[in-house]
Amino acid sequence: MESKALQYARELIARPSLTPADAGCQAWLAERLQPLGFSIEPVNCGDVVNLWARRGAASPLICFAGHTDVVPTGPLERWTSDPFVPAVKDGQLYGRGAADMKGSIAAFLAAVEDFLAAHPDHPGSIAWLITSDEEGPALDGTVRVVERLAARGERIDACIVGEPTCVARFGDTMKNGRRGSLHGRLRVKGIQAHIAYPALGRNPIHEAAPAITELAATAWDQGNDYFPPTTWQISNLHSGTGATNVVPGHADIVFNFRHGTASPVESLQARVHAILDRHGLDYELEWEIGAKPFLTPRGGLVEALAAAIRDVTGVTPDLSTTGGTSDGRFIADIATEVVEFGPINESIHKIDEHVGVEELDQLARVYRGALERLLHV
Repeated sequence: MESKALQYARELIARPSLTPADAGCQAWLAERLQPLGFSIEPVNCGDVVNLWARRGAASPLICFAGHTDVVPTGPLERWTSDPFVPAVKDGQLYGRGAADMKGSIAAFLAAVEDFLAAHPDHPGSIAWLITSDEEGPALDGTVRVVERLAARGERIDACIVGEPTCVARFGDTMKNGRRGSLHGRLRVKGIQAHIAYPALGRNPIHEAAPAITELAATAWDQGNDYFPPTTWQISNLHSGTGATNVVPGHADIVFNFRHGTASPVESLQARVHAILDRHGLDYELEWEIGAKPFLTPRGGLVEALAAAIRDVTGVTPDLSTTGGTSDGRFIADIATEVVEFGPINESIHKIDEHVGVEELDQLARVYRGALERLLHV
C-alpha cells in the first residue's frame, strides 16, 4: 500500500497550481486540518491565497511553512509524463512540484496526523503557514500573513520551511539562514555629443569604468561562521542611442549584492556611495532591498531537526546559507528560529521534476521527530 505522504503528494501534484494559482490545494489541506483541531484562517490578497492554521493556544508555537504554487512546466512534449498527472517510476514520484514543494507539504500533513494520533494532548501549539505566491513576486503571500500575525502580536517560536535543501543524499543539508539581496540601479550622467568631437561631450562609460573596476575588486567582508563573503555583481549595463557616432548622455548599470550578516545594508550602501564620490561621478542611485539576511544559530531548532534527521537517515546534516531567497526571510520577522529542510533539490524547476518515494516517507518521519523534540513529548 502507498504511504500517506505519497498519497497526499499525488493529490497535490494533480492540482495545476501555476503561480499564483492555488488550484484548490489549500482548500484540500484545510479539509484535512480542521478535523484535527486546527482553526483555519484564510488570508487572501488579490489573486493570491494564503492559509494560517493553528491548533492550540499555548507556547511554544511550532510552525510548518511552505507554498502550494509551482513554476511553469516548460515544453510539455519534453516531459516523459504529464506534469500534473503524478506518476511513480523506478522509485521516483514525477510531477511539477514533487520536490518544490508539494512533497514537503504532503510530508508535513502525514507527520502531523501521526504526531496527533500518538500525542492528542500535546503541550504547546502547532501551526501552518502556506502561500500561493512564493514562486512569483512574493508580494501578497507569506509577507501578508506575517503582517497580520505581527499586528496582533502572534509570534512563532520555531518554524520549519519545507524547501528542498538536500544536495546529493537525503538528509545531507539543512539551511539555517539565507543571504540578503540588495539591488542598485545606477545612472552615471555624461554629456551627449558627436563622437568626432569628444571634447564637446563627456562619456559616462569612460568615467564609470574606474569606479566599476574598484567596485568589482572590493572585498566587502570576509563572511563569518555561517555566511560566505559578500559578493557584488553587475547584471545589466546599458548606454547609447544605438547610433555609432554619438557619445552617450548617460550609462545605466544594475547591480546586486548577496550579503550575510557581516555587512549590514547601510554599510554596503555607504561604501558604494563613497567609491562613486571618490571617482567624481555625476550620478543617481536607487536602492531596493530584495531580501534581508536571516540566521538561526546552532541551538534548539537546529539541533532538534538534526537529531531527527540522524535518527531517520543516519546522516548528520551540514548547515548551509547558500542559494537564493526563500520565504524564511519574511517569517524571520516574527519567528525566534527558522530552518529550512526538505528533499533533494537536483530536479527542482526542471523538466521531469521528481522526488523519491522513500524520501517522502523519511521526510514525514523527520518532521514528526522534530515536532516531538520541540514539544518535548
